[in-house]
Amino acid sequence: MTAIDAPVTGAVMSDVTRLLRRKRMIALGVPAALLVYFTYIFFSFDIPGLTQRLRLDNAAILVSDFVSHKTHVTRDNRSGDVSIAIEGETKGTYPDGMTPDWVTITGEVTEVTLPDGHSVTFTGKDQVSYVHPGYGVIDMALVGGRVQMALPDGPVPEWINASGTRVTISTEAGRMSMTRARTEVFHYSFGWELFLFTLDSPFYGKSFGELAGLAMSGDRVDPERSNFAHMVSDFWTNTMWRHGDVFWAIFETILMAFLGTMTAALVALPLAFLAAANFSPLMLVRQVTRRLFDFVRGVDGLIWTIILSRAFGPGPLTGALAIAITDAGSFGKMFSEALENVDDKQIEGVASTGAKPLQRYRFGVIPQVMPVLLSQVLYYLESNTRSATVIGAITGGGIGLLLTQAIQTQKDWEEVAYYIVLVVLMVIMMDWFSGWLRGRLIGRTERRH
Repeated sequence: MTAIDAPVTGAVMSDVTRLLRRKRMIALGVPAALLVYFTYIFFSFDIPGLTQRLRLDNAAILVSDFVSHKTHVTRDNRSGDVSIAIEGETKGTYPDGMTPDWVTITGEVTEVTLPDGHSVTFTGKDQVSYVHPGYGVIDMALVGGRVQMALPDGPVPEWINASGTRVTISTEAGRMSMTRARTEVFHYSFGWELFLFTLDSPFYGKSFGELAGLAMSGDRVDPERSNFAHMVSDFWTNTMWRHGDVFWAIFETILMAFLGTMTAALVALPLAFLAAANFSPLMLVRQVTRRLFDFVRGVDGLIWTIILSRAFGPGPLTGALAIAITDAGSFGKMFSEALENVDDKQIEGVASTGAKPLQRYRFGVIPQVMPVLLSQVLYYLESNTRSATVIGAITGGGIGLLLTQAIQTQKDWEEVAYYIVLVVLMVIMMDWFSGWLRGRLIGRTERRH
């Protein structure tokens, strides 16, 4: 026994030593490989250059624009006319005789009061004074078609950018610019101005308490309709925020996702029987169907969207078709795999009653795979709600189009935030709805403690 045990013990020790050496190499090799990989990424993606190009000040301005709005106070330096407009839009222009409480117009003198003690004063057609409490008074005037500036003694601060044709002053209190054509002051305020009612609405500027009082028991503003109906109409037809168009775009996005997902499911289900080995005995038919599924799902949905946009033109229906083509391949693969795992005993039980082939499929196969089919279809419906936003930006439909247009203008970022909030709420709603519907159709598994 001793003679036999010695070689065996030596072999075991050799195997243990080799195993420990291998684990040691893995323990050292994996971190080393990861270090090499991340080093490659660091230089390949130019992380140092990206860090140098990072502009935190621009990021801070962008974030502030999401939750605030700016009002433009503009003087035409040729005529001397002063206009006040929210976000500089004609739809948000204050009518004659109406100004915000931080603007005072007296004859040819216009005084704009900014936060933290800053102020701007227009005098006549060609003179401007900017008061900076920590720096002094900056006087500007048009002389011979050029902008001249008088500063307090000392170096020019970084927040002043001046040339012969333009002067720009940018501070935390606001921003102003003066050119030969016009002088403009930007006053930033927290909140989404005109979100409920525009300036021409009789309900503008009223508190929620006042609005509730008018809606419940106040005298009618319009004798032909109730105040509540008038409020809803003014909100829905708001020309600044376009709530009616936005909610219609949300509906288009959901409809795009629904039509695409349901069409894909209806097309994929019969084709899945041709791809399932236990329902399609011909190998050629199975291979052709499976390769078709591979092809349509192998091409990304955005690629299909671009191709179909060139073929059929823009529109929500094109987006729905792109979703349907992509998801048909995914559904076909999942449905065929579910069909291959059905229990043959249930099919045989239905066949024993004298059922025909279609009846066997209807009562012996479909009930087995229905929970899987519905679960996948509802999950893809929820996912396609997000995808339809991006696809709509390409096909020109839905909330994606409005979001793209708002981003391209690069001025009304609060509208971008509004659309993003609506997209998030839409996804949350679809997640809740799909979960509720899944529970109603498939049932929920009770947790046992």
